[in-house]
Amino acid sequence: MSAQWQSLVSQKIYLAGQLAALSRDQASATEREACLQGAMELSLRARQLLLVLIARYHQEKQAMPTSPEDLIALIPGTPDAEMLAEVSREPGSWWQHLEQLALSQSQPPKQQKTVSEENIIAVSAASGPDRSAEGLLETLAAMKSFVTDLGERHAEW
Repeated sequence: MSAQWQSLVSQKIYLAGQLAALSRDQASATEREACLQGAMELSLRARQLLLVLIARYHQEKQAMPTSPEDLIALIPGTPDAEMLAEVSREPGSWWQHLEQLALSQSQPPKQQKTVSEENIIAVSAASGPDRSAEGLLETLAAMKSFVTDLGERHAEW
């Protein structure tokens, strides 16, 4: 049964990667944004399903954890839950990047200040998570590696 969950997580990661890569080929800004937002949402879904996959690996057939903390409470002391919790706390990790994207996707965009010659003092970079196709593809590659390693460990058991 957990093989089906592994396949579902892998499918979401793959499809998110395809959308992110496709976004680079789009002529209009709207189409690029649609592809990127679709890729982000599939990535977030894959992340959520990963928690369920780990629970299934540990014979929790009905559990639907929503965070690494929920997973640790459900299956305390297991290496899988501990490793995921460690990744989720690591600054710059794929989990953290997806967390930042989840927050940015759930809020309206910040209003841009208008620029005129009288109020130009300095130019600052846009704040927020990396929403580029390349940044998302890097995150997906790291996430895929984590899922693959997890699957290989459980295939040995």
